Amino acid sequence: MAEQTFPSPDLTLFEKGDLSRDTAEKILGDALHNADDGELFLEYAQSESLGFDNNRLKSASFNTDQGFGLRAVAGEAAGYAHSGEISIASLKRASNAVQAVQTGYSGTYANPPQRTNQQLYTHDNPIGAPTFEEKVALLQEINTYARDKGDHIRQVSAALSASYQVVEILRVDGHYVRDIRPMTRLNISIVAGKGNKQESGSFGMGGRTGFHDFIKTENWQNGVEEALRQALINLEAIPAPAGEFDVVLGAGWPGILIHEAVGHGLEGDFNRKKTSAFSGLMGEMVASKGVTIVDDGTLQNRRGSLSIDDEGTPSQCTPLIEDGRLVGYMQDRQNARLMGVQTTGNGRRQSYAHIPMPRMTNTIMMNGNHAPDEIISSVKNGLYAVSFGGGQVDITSGKFVFECTEAYLLENGKIGAPVKGAMIIGNGPDAMRRVPMVGHDMKLDPGIGTCGKQGQGVPVGVGQPTIRIDAITVGGTTL
Repeated sequence: MAEQTFPSPDLTLFEKGDLSRDTAEKILGDALHNADDGELFLEYAQSESLGFDNNRLKSASFNTDQGFGLRAVAGEAAGYAHSGEISIASLKRASNAVQAVQTGYSGTYANPPQRTNQQLYTHDNPIGAPTFEEKVALLQEINTYARDKGDHIRQVSAALSASYQVVEILRVDGHYVRDIRPMTRLNISIVAGKGNKQESGSFGMGGRTGFHDFIKTENWQNGVEEALRQALINLEAIPAPAGEFDVVLGAGWPGILIHEAVGHGLEGDFNRKKTSAFSGLMGEMVASKGVTIVDDGTLQNRRGSLSIDDEGTPSQCTPLIEDGRLVGYMQDRQNARLMGVQTTGNGRRQSYAHIPMPRMTNTIMMNGNHAPDEIISSVKNGLYAVSFGGGQVDITSGKFVFECTEAYLLENGKIGAPVKGAMIIGNGPDAMRRVPMVGHDMKLDPGIGTCGKQGQGVPVGVGQPTIRIDAITVGGTTL
């Protein structure tokens, strides 16, 4: 595969075509002359993925995309037009399209975001190096290392992916910001067997960094060991019990339950429309004392972190729940304006072809005061959930269902046999009121989360310490 070329850090996306900033600013002014808010969002993105399976390279793809999205916001309405061509003609067509929503509006145009952001990432491109051949060799090395673990290894799959995104945001008042967003990810899956029985285990890790910093030998070897450990544990697992139990959630990735069951319900649009289970509860106790949850988009190199959001607002750490009390929602510019509050830097979009909306970045439950061993030993008969797979949540009711991919029985305060087939079933606000113990071992996830909302997917992070949730429903196969 030929070496790829990338835009110079000093070359703006305007300069890649026949569209100058001055011209774009004039067209933008015509498009938004009666609007309350809006912006021109430009994007250049490259992505690469390689998949190794069954002792060979099975897939390889490389994609380059660029374009713009033009948005006009008038009250609760938003007009949006996008194009894969960055040119005067395409921008003029988009301008004509978005003006339709502005009939009857002539409000004061919203102030621009403050220039307070810290640049989180450099211009290093994770796709540019190492070479394609070196990446294939790395996947082969991972495959060989895993298969050399023994005859019980029946299948090994490894996938390596990266993306490099440049975004530029221009407002009608001339406010202009630019951001560079790298991303890498490695996934390893292993199938192990004994006789006629076989089970799988997997491990993934990722972040906003280049390959050389990310794909170190000790990193991928630890990933192989973790995937194999999970597969071997699953081989020994017994059917999960069903009923109501006290459940201990491990630190790190189990925070995905907080993301789904609580985080989505605290996004501004759901609360403005009063369709969230948390609507109208600002200032009230919505969780047990000791439960503090934030959304923090400023953490260096984390999958959900951004220097600026997709409206140009600097990312920040937003308190959501403090010591059990609801204190904030995550806001984009439109919802913040309509609710009479400040934006929190949570306006996100999948690409230039998508309109921004309030979305999470890295949603984290903060440390409490209990030792993990103390929490585990406090449960006489329950479940210890270490890792989750897929899950679903209903925003309006708060009801959720999550599949446990690694869990153990808790018997008389000790970790017992591993179980499979366990489902955690509950209601987000209710579950948060059943948290009597929060650990002091907060851990972030390994960098694998993608959040879906209204057809858009964006990278996110989660984190939490070990916590205990009392009397929650576990769906299993035995009573």
